Amino acid sequence: MSDSGRADALLAALPRNGRGRLKVFLGAAPGVGKTYAMLQAAHARQRQGIEVLAAVVQTHGRAETEALLVGLPQQALRRSQYRDVILEEMDLDAVLAARPALALVDELAHSNAPGSRHAKRWQDVQDLLAAGIDVYTTVNVQHLESLNDQVQSITGVQVRETLPDWVVQEADDLLLIDLPPRELLERLREGKVYVPEQARAAIDAFFTQTNLSALRELAMQTAAAQVDDDLHEGYRSLGQQAPSVRGRLLVGIVADEQAERLVRHASRVARRRHLPWSVVHVDNGRLLDETARQRLQLAQQIAERLGGEVVELRDAEVARTLLQHAGDRRANLILVGQSRRRRFGAGLAERLLRSHSGVEINVLARAQVQPSKPRRPRPVGRWREYVLALLATLLASGLAWAVAQVLDLPNISLVFLAAVLLVAVRSSPGPALSCAALSFLAYDFLFIPPNFSLSIQRQEDVLTLLFFLLMAALTGNLAARQRQQLSALRETQAHTAQLLELSRLLAAATDRQAVFSAAAQHLHGWPGLDICLLERGEQGWKVAHGSAAPFTTTELAAAQWAGNHAQPAGLGTATLPAGRWWWLPVTLEGRVLALLAVAERQPGRLDGHGRRLLGALVQPVAQALARADLAHDLEAARLHGETEQLRSALLASVSHDLRTPLTAMRGSIDSLLALGSALAPDDRQALLEVTRDEAERLDRYIQNLLDMTRLGHGALKLARDWVAVGDIVASAVGRLRAPLAPLQVQVQVPAQLPLLYVHAALIEQALVNVLENAARFSPVGGRLQVSARVRDDSLLLAVSDEGPGIPEAERTKIFDMFYTAARGDRGGQGTGLGLAICQGMVGAHGGRVEVSSGIDGQGTCIALCLPLRAQPGADADT
Repeated sequence: MSDSGRADALLAALPRNGRGRLKVFLGAAPGVGKTYAMLQAAHARQRQGIEVLAAVVQTHGRAETEALLVGLPQQALRRSQYRDVILEEMDLDAVLAARPALALVDELAHSNAPGSRHAKRWQDVQDLLAAGIDVYTTVNVQHLESLNDQVQSITGVQVRETLPDWVVQEADDLLLIDLPPRELLERLREGKVYVPEQARAAIDAFFTQTNLSALRELAMQTAAAQVDDDLHEGYRSLGQQAPSVRGRLLVGIVADEQAERLVRHASRVARRRHLPWSVVHVDNGRLLDETARQRLQLAQQIAERLGGEVVELRDAEVARTLLQHAGDRRANLILVGQSRRRRFGAGLAERLLRSHSGVEINVLARAQVQPSKPRRPRPVGRWREYVLALLATLLASGLAWAVAQVLDLPNISLVFLAAVLLVAVRSSPGPALSCAALSFLAYDFLFIPPNFSLSIQRQEDVLTLLFFLLMAALTGNLAARQRQQLSALRETQAHTAQLLELSRLLAAATDRQAVFSAAAQHLHGWPGLDICLLERGEQGWKVAHGSAAPFTTTELAAAQWAGNHAQPAGLGTATLPAGRWWWLPVTLEGRVLALLAVAERQPGRLDGHGRRLLGALVQPVAQALARADLAHDLEAARLHGETEQLRSALLASVSHDLRTPLTAMRGSIDSLLALGSALAPDDRQALLEVTRDEAERLDRYIQNLLDMTRLGHGALKLARDWVAVGDIVASAVGRLRAPLAPLQVQVQVPAQLPLLYVHAALIEQALVNVLENAARFSPVGGRLQVSARVRDDSLLLAVSDEGPGIPEAERTKIFDMFYTAARGDRGGQGTGLGLAICQGMVGAHGGRVEVSSGIDGQGTCIALCLPLRAQPGADADT
């Protein structure tokens, strides 16, 4: 093993810096005890002093599982409404804020409610792992994406919730939770998995003896594959070759009539032996006619549909290359077809059997029934090569007869050898050998005594003829093979030239549009093809360069599928083939960066060779797009740094807001000290009230700064308690007596409103910020309404004014720090922190802030939407 491979294995074995560890409890079906085992393991970790948090655990009403939840801290679920249904999901933000050492996340393949941060729960788990939190999770084997069709064929049920296999494969630990089918069925009948009605339906539909046995086998295979991967990495870290415990099946195919049959047989063998398998074709430089190319492409497409890997290799020694690839892939079985009877040398199967490599070699015999007509289809034009051989022989005979008077008899054979070489370099080995045989007969007939007879009188002439025939055959065959290799070399050189030209154009591209222009400039030169490039937009895929063709609904669906699955779709594939476009995803490290759409203007232009070449050409395009995206991100990071510097500078301007109340307070105090008893009691009282109001104003500024700092560093802790809405409103209005004095304040808070379970001081501060903002922009004598009402499962605490209002385009910006929507003489004051803090405080409670029009469509209405919980009185009654 190479040092680089060993180094990679050692690096993979090291703990990933800052990333949590994932442990998956894998089961064959619901009810085998995955959640129960996960909770038992969590209690064991808790006894070791590890901080454990049950982020989401689905007990499904099972008493023994619910008992294990006792003693484990649980995170409250996030509630959301979707189509008049209240859904409960894991509160990802709350778990990230709590940062436990270990989080319990049940049902890894679960689909989140619409509006969640991620569509799938396994994506939430990836966020937890990235934050350095260890995760215990559960999953059933039928949810693995690669087994979806197999599970459907076993159970007849299409599993909708799936997750990528790599999520489980990259787990640090995989624990198989096994339960014999009979015991699981007994648990079902006893109601320990589902309620009795659901249990009877499940036994009839899904939980049958055969289904459970098949799913159990799939779960064991998945666990065995994980163990095999761990074993392989362990040996790699030691610099040794891992023993073939599980193995792999390699299928060597050639472009003949039994390639398709061989691939299908290999699929069945791999399924019976539970082996991963690859279809390997070794290109030895021999030219393939169109029929052979079609057979090879069809066999490779069938292999892809059946779940096999397709590998293309190039080497003159087919047997040696297959054995070398088998060693690289740790394959323990090679399957090939029976070779045709050869007149000279051994076939592929014989050469593999003689290798003594220790690999099992299986040979599939040829079918007994072969089509009679046409037996071996010949491409159009092959007969011209044999006519060339005959004409070359006749020409050589005439030329040799003409020069026979000048040259000695032994040298006449060189004329015939020249004819054989001419045919060889212009055709293939078959016509070259035919020319050699015809030249042999002509040489004997015309120049070996007795002339004009095929008989030979002298023994030395026999040896001369035999050597001539041998040299003609060898030189003809060698020249023909050299011509084939030259053709293959030219094809490879053409591919390399295409890649170099495209790389040269892409090297000068600095952004995505320049990359698309360079790629289109190179690809649009292909004859007989329409090509366009698409990039992902807000509404789906859009044309980035090329003609915006009117794509049909099916073609757009194929494009969407190719973009989602990072696999080709459309014309010539097994996925949505209807339509004229072939969709090739431009991917890098599994990420789809763009789509290449190709359509035929002339039938047959988009063959297998063209598809492979386009697949090779999109790789430098993908790298160029990734480079452009990286450059864009770096530029965005630079701008973000400059923005942060600007915000820091603006924060320095807060000193102006602090100095204003301090100046007023100092002036009042100086007047009191200087004048003393000379001041009238009313003036003294006024100065004291001004000092108190300015002190309260200063206190609010400082509180805003402290709250903004706590929000920015995640240090805001919620001390929740049950509180009445009216108390919060009354306290907030009382704190702002002076700013609200010039306004007509109307408070509309019904007494029968439900209680809020919140941090009262934070919600009061948020309401104070909203009231102060409304007072700042309201005209003198204007109305200001404070109202509260229940909407769905939330309580709306709204503040409406008659100020200048906020344009709809700016309503999302008012929650940014340092942003102030200045309107008139009263606008533009303050630091712009109040509403940003308000949004942070409400968001910490799981709520949100809404902005709309104010009183009678004039001014602004800012509403605090706070989630409601089950009232404490209701819990007591139940």
